Amino acid sequence: MKAVSSKELKQELANRTSKDLVALCLRLARFKKENKELLTYLLFESDNENAYIESVKNEIDEQFKQVNKKSFYYIRKGVRKVLQLTKKYIRYSPKKETEVELLIYFCNKLNNFKPSIFRSPRLENLYYTQIEHIAKKLKTLHEDLQYDYSEELKTLRK
Repeated sequence: MKAVSSKELKQELANRTSKDLVALCLRLARFKKENKELLTYLLFESDNENAYIESVKNEIDEQFKQVNKKSFYYIRKGVRKVLQLTKKYIRYSPKKETEVELLIYFCNKLNNFKPSIFRSPRLENLYYTQIEHIAKKLKTLHEDLQYDYSEELKTLRK
């Protein structure tokens, strides 16, 4: 089956009743966990972005506590898992400030991680890749926000 374009979906959804739309949304939520998480964000958390950011930060903290520290191989796997989770939560929010703030928080946690990630070239590369990603995203923000976040970015680069 070939998926139709977004325009066609929009037209078809406009023709449906609100009862049908509710049924379609619930059916979508049943099939994939990400759909349910996105719907949760849109319905309950999009109104208060700061609370959403704090809840994601708490989740990042919990994930970092669970990282296996026996070897750099396991640390790398754990850190990539945390980064993947962070990026998934970033996708739910349309605000670029949320993305920058969460990535800066991730990099701060990674920078303060024990044992030091700078003893592993792969983890160090992952860290600097995220820093460069943050720097690119900063350019799209408002000037005041750029200044605030660039100060935090400077401390991460040291």
